[in-house]
Amino acid sequence: MASPQYQVVDPSTGKVEQTFETATDTEVEAALASSHEAFTAWKDVPIEERATIVKRVAALFIERKDELGAICTAEMGKPLSEAVGEAEFSGEIFDYFATEGPGLAADQPITTFAGGSAVVQKLPVGSLLGIMPWNYPFYQVARFAAPNLMLGNTVILKHAESVPRSALAIQQLMDDAGVPAGAYVNLFADHDQIETIIADPRIQGVSLTGSERAGAVVAALAGKNLKKCVLELGGSDPYIVLDSDDVPAAADTAWETRIGNVGQACNSNKRMIVMDDVFGDFVARLTERAKDLSPGDPAAENDGEFAPLSSRKAAETLDEQVQDAVSKGATLHAGGVLSDGPAAYYSPAVLTGVTEGMRAFREELFGPVAVVYSVSSDDEALALANDSAYGLGGAVFSTDPARARAVAQRLEVGMANVNTPAGEGAEIPFGGVKRSGFGRELGPLGMDEFVNKRMFFVGE
Repeated sequence: MASPQYQVVDPSTGKVEQTFETATDTEVEAALASSHEAFTAWKDVPIEERATIVKRVAALFIERKDELGAICTAEMGKPLSEAVGEAEFSGEIFDYFATEGPGLAADQPITTFAGGSAVVQKLPVGSLLGIMPWNYPFYQVARFAAPNLMLGNTVILKHAESVPRSALAIQQLMDDAGVPAGAYVNLFADHDQIETIIADPRIQGVSLTGSERAGAVVAALAGKNLKKCVLELGGSDPYIVLDSDDVPAAADTAWETRIGNVGQACNSNKRMIVMDDVFGDFVARLTERAKDLSPGDPAAENDGEFAPLSSRKAAETLDEQVQDAVSKGATLHAGGVLSDGPAAYYSPAVLTGVTEGMRAFREELFGPVAVVYSVSSDDEALALANDSAYGLGGAVFSTDPARARAVAQRLEVGMANVNTPAGEGAEIPFGGVKRSGFGRELGPLGMDEFVNKRMFFVGE
């Protein structure tokens, strides 16, 4: 299968703005060689000195947040304020690992009954390949690169083909911060070259954030070559509302969560599961929020306007999923209008009556569609929430925190939240179970993946 080109396509117009050359095989070999060579030196730099450089990366993300945000908005249509916020959060992630990293990587003593002393050391393993997506072009890179640079690993970064300017901006930022040559290498690789890189003995692991399909391919390649991998894949997160003393406010929170990043977030609340006694008012409020919106400039963010999806193909796929549901009996309360091509606008929608047999019941809807289900008991809500191949995150809301906690405890997810859409922060681990992948990023667990947990025993 041929790899797509690295191109900047304005999703608000569908116009190709810039095209970049895919790496040559010679450039791939040079990246592998420089990354491996850099590792031999970077791993021996004291972690406190590595922290100083990582701290400078953090400062530059924050200093350049407006510039970076504008690049992101132009490439994939993210509303400008969200794009700037993403760049700033990326800086916070680098700062967290620069500050906490030395402690997180410290030796862990083990109580031993065999005499002598034992510790677990956390040592770097080598050069790593990161395969990152377009939906959060800075944040996704930050949560992979920051802990691994702190550990002493080196990074080859293959970014999504649709965000090459973002990828180059990150490389420039790393260089300006003083990250040694080869320790972070951006590479516009194609699919065949990715296979070559994973197989290369100089690569010790691979991390992918992306689709379930891409994750399966990368996991198979990693397994074939006996390489560690971390996968953050799709999600269809349940968002359970058991009761509310302010239904419009509860619906507003759900809506704002759902349309964040134009609905293109792995851990977005893609399945809203609402108790039947508040369902009608909840849906009515969502419908009110979705009505009378028009396509707009994501850099302007005018009231009453919505931003485009990342690509025309993404908008068309979402429309097909919604139309499939409607054709089989689901109710479209508002929105769900695909713009004329080649622009990528899809009006935020509210959908109810989704049942087994509709694509929307099993597939991830990666866009601004609020799918709402009605249930009549906590057990019914929980059964529906867990009836998914995915298991990324989930949230449970109730005026009775103990009731919400009891339901949340039984969610089959990697991240369970009570009375908040999601626990977020550089210190909060991120990852899922089932077909949402495996491994964790961010927080203390983010430094525990690509590491040699070496036992070091000294006899008496």
